[in-house]
Amino acid sequence: MPPSTAPRVDVVVPAYNEAGVLRSSVRTLHAYLASELSYRCVITIAESGSTDGTAAVAADLARRLERVRVLSDPARGRGLALRNAWASSDAEVVAYIDADLSIGLEAFRSLLAPVVAGRADLSVGSRHLAGSNVVRSLHRAFLSRSLNLLLRVALGARFTDAQCGFKAGRRETLAPVMAEVRADHWFFDTELLVLAQRHGLRIHEVPVDCLDDPRSSVDVVPTAVGFLREIVRLARDRRSRPATRAGAIRA
Repeated sequence: MPPSTAPRVDVVVPAYNEAGVLRSSVRTLHAYLASELSYRCVITIAESGSTDGTAAVAADLARRLERVRVLSDPARGRGLALRNAWASSDAEVVAYIDADLSIGLEAFRSLLAPVVAGRADLSVGSRHLAGSNVVRSLHRAFLSRSLNLLLRVALGARFTDAQCGFKAGRRETLAPVMAEVRADHWFFDTELLVLAQRHGLRIHEVPVDCLDDPRSSVDVVPTAVGFLREIVRLARDRRSRPATRAGAIRA
């Protein structure tokens, strides 16, 4: 059992229509956090607008497993679910991982360590760093790299992977950034990173192993079009607010 002085970490699992994988994923995550990490970890299932029984599965997991809680919101949106879950947490460190566990859990130690030690304000997984092992379709890989290149050109991004579903940060440090994030859906990750960089937060990147779930509910083309609209919005905002110098820290 972690000592009482260990930092508290709230790991959020956003869940929209994830009834098919949620039980197995949360049990796997729960076992890993309890056996492999020395932090006091809580899992928050952030269910949002599901129609397939996800909310019932989440409630059952919370009854059966210690340190698992559920937040349900009828409004749909991954970004909205994460924002609400992090804002309602009393943990020093907040994190999240996608419900399909496409990111290898062995990277959790590298993700959390720099935040807990005070060397970084926000720690993020990257599928584009040396040391990453990624299995995904060619069109998804091409789209991801193209979007990240566009972010560097249009917004001056100094991080390598805007959309990896694996992040952690100090709750109090992230609060003022979160207050400015407007995206409620898939662009949430990107806007969080862009605004964190503008605020001068130290962003740490870690390589991850990733196996994309072919059953993902993300509709790639409409999502990409939505990203482009949001990038234009952030580019306009950038002109009216000077950036604070900050750098992405490689693992």
